[in-house]
Amino acid sequence: MEEASLFPALGPADAELTGAAQAWLKELASEKRLAALTCEAYARDLRQFIAFLAGHFGGIASFATFAELSAADIRAFMARRRKEGTGSRSLLRQLSGLRSFARYLQREGKAEAAAFSSVRTPKVARTLPKPLAPQAACDVTSAESRAGSEKPAWVLARDAAVLGLLYGAGLRISEALSIKRAEAPTGEAEALTVTGKGHKRRSVPIISPVRRGIETYLALCPFHLPPEGPLFIGVKGGPLSPRIIQLAVAELRGALGLPDSATPHALRHSFATHLLSRGGDLRSIQELLGHASLSTTQIYTAVDGKRLLDAYRSAHPRGR
Repeated sequence: MEEASLFPALGPADAELTGAAQAWLKELASEKRLAALTCEAYARDLRQFIAFLAGHFGGIASFATFAELSAADIRAFMARRRKEGTGSRSLLRQLSGLRSFARYLQREGKAEAAAFSSVRTPKVARTLPKPLAPQAACDVTSAESRAGSEKPAWVLARDAAVLGLLYGAGLRISEALSIKRAEAPTGEAEALTVTGKGHKRRSVPIISPVRRGIETYLALCPFHLPPEGPLFIGVKGGPLSPRIIQLAVAELRGALGLPDSATPHALRHSFATHLLSRGGDLRSIQELLGHASLSTTQIYTAVDGKRLLDAYRSAHPRGR
C-alpha cells in the first residue's frame, strides 16, 4: 500500500502536517501491520477531523492547531459527527485513530496532544453473534441447496467450497479468498495455514467435507489456476470478490427461509458456537479463530448460555 495514495488531498492542512500524516500511515501499515482497509478508514477519519478543524478555528490546520486542542474541541467534533448520523462504533474507531495520530505527533516531538486522552470513549452496545442452527449452516455450505440455480455447476461448487471454509474452518471471508492455488488443502492435507488480521498466521484443521468441497470445485473449474494465483476465481478468471459470496448467501437465505442475520460471517460465528456447544474449550477456539485476545472469544459463552448452565447444574455440588 502506498501511504501517499491515501491522501490525494488531506484538506486544509499545511505541508508539515500532511507529511506527518503520511508517515504515520506508513508506520501503521508497515510496522504495526494494520490491514489496508483499516489504514484507509483512519486516513478518512483524519481528513474529516482536519476539515472540521478548518471550520472550527477558521484556518489551515498545523502542528500548532493540534497542540492547542482542548477536550471541548474534540467533543465538538464528535457531536458534529453524531449529528451527521455516525454511530457509536464508528465514533469509537475514529477517536482511536485520532488518538493514535496524536501519540505519533507527540512521540516525534511535533506537538503535545494530551486533550485526546481526556475525552470519554463512546459507549458501544455489545451485540451477540447470531449463529445459524447446525442444519441450516450445513445447508448453506452445500452446493445441492442451489441445485435449481441457472449458474454453472463449477460456480455453485466454488461458492460451496468458500462457504465450507467459513463454517468448517472458521475462516473470515477475506482469509478464504486470499488462499493461493498451491495452498489448497486437498488429498491428504489435514491443515491449512492462513494469514489473518495483523498479518498473523495460524494453522486450522481441515475436515473431510471441506476438503471434498474444494476438490469438487477444482475438478469442475474450467480455468487454469497458476500455483501462486488465487484458489477461488470469478467467472472471468480474475480474483473472486467477497461481494459474490455475499450475494450467494443472500440467494440461499431466500431459498432456505433464513433470517437476514444469515451472512457469510455468521458461518464463522456458527463454527465457534457449535464447537463450544460440543465441548470445545475457549482457548482452543480462540486459536482457531485467530483472536488476539481471549476476551473477544468469550462473547460466544453468552450465545451458548444453555450449555454452560447445564454444565453448572450437573457439576456443582449444589446444582441439583
